[in-house]
Amino acid sequence: MGVREGERNSASSVEKTVENLNPYDIAQQQFDTAAQFVADLPNGLRDWLRGTMRLLKVEFPIECDDGSVKIFSGYRALHSRVRGPGKGGIRYHPEVNADEVRALASWMTWKCAVADIPFGGAKGGVICNPKQLSKNELRKVTRRFITELGDSIGPHTDIPAPDINTDPETMAWIYDTYDMMHAGKNNLPVVTGKPVAMGGSLGRNEATARGCLFATRRAIEQGAVPGLNALQGATIAIQGFGNAGSIAARLFAEAGARVIGVSDSTGGVTSESGIDPKAALGHKKRTGSVVGLPETKNITNDELLHLKCDILIPAAFENQIREDNVRGVRAKMIAEAANGPTTPAADRILFERGVPVLPDILANSGGVTVSYFEWVQNIENEHWSEEHVNQNLRDKMEAATDAVLQMQIEIKDRHGANVDLRTAAFALAIKRVTSVALVRGIWP
Repeated sequence: MGVREGERNSASSVEKTVENLNPYDIAQQQFDTAAQFVADLPNGLRDWLRGTMRLLKVEFPIECDDGSVKIFSGYRALHSRVRGPGKGGIRYHPEVNADEVRALASWMTWKCAVADIPFGGAKGGVICNPKQLSKNELRKVTRRFITELGDSIGPHTDIPAPDINTDPETMAWIYDTYDMMHAGKNNLPVVTGKPVAMGGSLGRNEATARGCLFATRRAIEQGAVPGLNALQGATIAIQGFGNAGSIAARLFAEAGARVIGVSDSTGGVTSESGIDPKAALGHKKRTGSVVGLPETKNITNDELLHLKCDILIPAAFENQIREDNVRGVRAKMIAEAANGPTTPAADRILFERGVPVLPDILANSGGVTVSYFEWVQNIENEHWSEEHVNQNLRDKMEAATDAVLQMQIEIKDRHGANVDLRTAAFALAIKRVTSVALVRGIWP
């Protein structure tokens, strides 16, 4: 029995368009949206800044503890060195892929430009599940990956840092491997996020979360959030309770805010009376999850995103707030401690509703800012106090927040366009990179 024309049209009309969640496509959409507001951006230069300068893929064998041999693949993307060496983390995760690292590398270029530090963008990762590898196997993976990258990384060319499932100890292995290959030089600046005892910076471990706090508080003080006048007493929900999320919970609570919801990969908890971040972290360390924390209600990750709160902090992975779930978001403001947690479609809906999104290239730039401080200390053979690091971080974050808010006003004045904070931040970053590229000229 055939389908009548009317039925066919009716069926097609209810079909939903699938949202494009490819991170590299999203990064390019964000660039295109903002680039139209940057004067004196030649088309050729625009195309170059939109793309990726270099993408390396390496494959290497590792002898595992049981004597078997496994093949691992890894990537390192370099987006730009216009303003300085490439800078960006290395993550270990089963879903690492070329488009992800290219997107993250480009976001890092714009992040460094917004923060006004002399780095470009890079990113890397190895396709693996660290939970299924021993410490000895992870060390072998790290050493072999860095060896395969060879001279594509270096203190003045491309500088790695920690990211998902990597930590200061991983950075120590990276430094040691590179130092063995380049003996007799000051190689400490080749990687940041190192243990303090071997050249790492005080304050680096808390830098992403602390920078998010500084930027969020500054934006509120500057009147960027309708209906929210102060951080003191504000309610906070945090998706992701890893390094950035758990530290953000503690720092925001210490600043006078009330954390009413937290979640990790297994689920979340909420309590209107407030959650003690230290108790939540202790429970997670004992049980492997925040779920089941005494005197709280268990919720899903989606439910956490939809909690009624003043500030929602996504601190997990990309594409968490999307077109299919954004309408349930009830926060007055979103501060992105993660990279790429909000899709362009969700951005548009939030902007139409008057919910400001403090974008990742501003809100989580504290980590790379203190990485820059570590790099400077290594080059100068200095060691700054934590107070000095944190004060410099605060100055940088507040200046960057002010610059983004000012760019939003300038775009409206010059182009008659109302744009969200992400577009303003990207426009500021593209403008800063473009100005340096034009002054330097195109080599040769």
